[in-house]
Amino acid sequence: MYKWILAAFLIVPVVELWGILQMGEWIGGGSTFLIILLISATGAYFARSEGRKVWQDAQRQLQAGQMPGRSLIDGIIVMLGGLLLLTPGFFSDLLGIVMLLPFTRPLFRQMILQWLEKRLRNGSFTIRRF
Repeated sequence: MYKWILAAFLIVPVVELWGILQMGEWIGGGSTFLIILLISATGAYFARSEGRKVWQDAQRQLQAGQMPGRSLIDGIIVMLGGLLLLTPGFFSDLLGIVMLLPFTRPLFRQMILQWLEKRLRNGSFTIRRF
């Protein structure tokens, strides 16, 4: 797993930089910079809005005496989407937007649940106390 994380930290910035440079060639450096700022600001606003909705949904579930499992996973997805939107680059912005959309979030939720189930079944999921 650490190989994948290391590869992501090396490959993703190179791909993002390539995308920014390509966009800069097509529309100019100033326009590219303004688009990146606009996407980040809009993404931060949208992430905050969606985060509030997820938080309110979790509170409603808790008040009804239910465990807010789905809402917690949605909160993680919204947080990751917001972080991706704040990082400069068009590919991470695209993924961040898709993660924030309410109608695509169930796809990511299902992926996380499958990943957790796989880890729990083969015993590689551990909880550590600090």
